[in-house]
Amino acid sequence: MEPRPRRRFGQHFLQDPAVIEHILSAVDARPGDRLVEIGPGRGAITRGLLRAAGRLDAVELDRDLVDLLVRQFSRLGELAVHSADALKLDLCGLARSGERLRLVGNLPYNISTPLLFRFLEQSRCIHDLHLMLQKEVVERITAEPGSKSYGRLSVMIQVYCRATALFNILPGAFQPAPRVRSSFLRLVPYRPLPHALLDPELLARLVARAFSQRRKTLRNSLKGFVPMRILEALGIDPGLRAEELEVATFVRLANAACKSAPPP
Repeated sequence: MEPRPRRRFGQHFLQDPAVIEHILSAVDARPGDRLVEIGPGRGAITRGLLRAAGRLDAVELDRDLVDLLVRQFSRLGELAVHSADALKLDLCGLARSGERLRLVGNLPYNISTPLLFRFLEQSRCIHDLHLMLQKEVVERITAEPGSKSYGRLSVMIQVYCRATALFNILPGAFQPAPRVRSSFLRLVPYRPLPHALLDPELLARLVARAFSQRRKTLRNSLKGFVPMRILEALGIDPGLRAEELEVATFVRLANAACKSAPPP
């Protein structure tokens, strides 16, 4: 008997064959790819990934599912199932010398944003990511400046990755059906970054501050954080709101603030 979905793990198991094939086609795994599947669940796409690449690292928190995955798929190729929390796992430790990982996963909706930022921290060893997320989250990640969905997540992902929404997935594709619709997203880390960044931590704080109260202008939201003279020197109108600034502008602003900061 297959393990039942557990609410505390936010589990929704993919079961639609057409969606599974669509995902496998989008990932397009090849022999020799260093695949890492995050949250494989009952293995809906594990079989196809392992057959295509010949090897796979799977990261699963639910111990009951770990045993199931080993029993069902270990004969199909080189399979390593890690009973671990992806938020704490050293992904780069899975990459052999000179390799970059290809991440594939169905991320739990309740911790998708922390997982995304955790993956970004390790992007040096990641070739690409194909992720199933809540549709609203994907819309935020891929949003353009000036839209209602554009915010902190949009900027922080787009600084480091090219983000492409691939296709939507209806709730009926899962068991149990979630209350929200899902989307499949491709992220490809930039090498090098299109906008050179001096201090990633300062950028993260600046973006969070700018979007903390969306209706405020930069003059108010960044008060006490970035001197207005810096905005004016860069030709940035302090009367604009954060949602009106492009990603490149945030990076320019963070770099200028970094250069003007007094030494510690």
